[in-house]
Amino acid sequence: MSLRVVGAGCGRTGTASLKFALERLLHAPCYHMIEVFQHPDHSAIWRRAALGEETDWDALFAGYAAAVDWPASAFWPELMRAYPGALVLLSLRDAEDWWGSASQTIFPSIQSHPAPPEWKAMIADMFRTRWGADLNDREASIAAYNAHNARVLNTVPKERLLVWRTGEGWEPICEALGLPVPSEPFPRSNTREEFRARAKAYAEQAGEKTT
Repeated sequence: MSLRVVGAGCGRTGTASLKFALERLLHAPCYHMIEVFQHPDHSAIWRRAALGEETDWDALFAGYAAAVDWPASAFWPELMRAYPGALVLLSLRDAEDWWGSASQTIFPSIQSHPAPPEWKAMIADMFRTRWGADLNDREASIAAYNAHNARVLNTVPKERLLVWRTGEGWEPICEALGLPVPSEPFPRSNTREEFRARAKAYAEQAGEKTT
């Protein structure tokens, strides 16, 4: 199976909802950061990719029809080249809203919650080589977010690019993929409250394993 959708949007731009939506549309799994936790050996692969080593994308994405969210979205140029027939989906939200969400969910979780050493090393190298901004620095992070999106918009051929904003639902995605619009509501997943609850549960589980 080859990727049909390469997600280029940063985390906290509706990527969890997109994961479930794309799985519904493509009838196959969609890669997301959740997959890295479910496949701990993937952390080393992503870390090597962040350090510039060649990656066997077909092996990593075997069985997946799409990829969204970090870490995959940090490697959209490589994935766009590896899968020339794939749609590049840039999920967007207002930069201030994005910072408000990321600074209350992903960023503090990265820095404070327990996680396997391999995952932490992968995250550190990915953000160092692909992001380049202090996660505690609002201005720098917003600048990195805007620069990331501008690069996608200025690089991806228009015929391959779908810009999708949270709240737009099924229609733009289905039109770009040539698929019918499902009758059920568009998924809404991983709200700030859900993220915090999941992070807390993970921290408690990790604490139990070390006692």
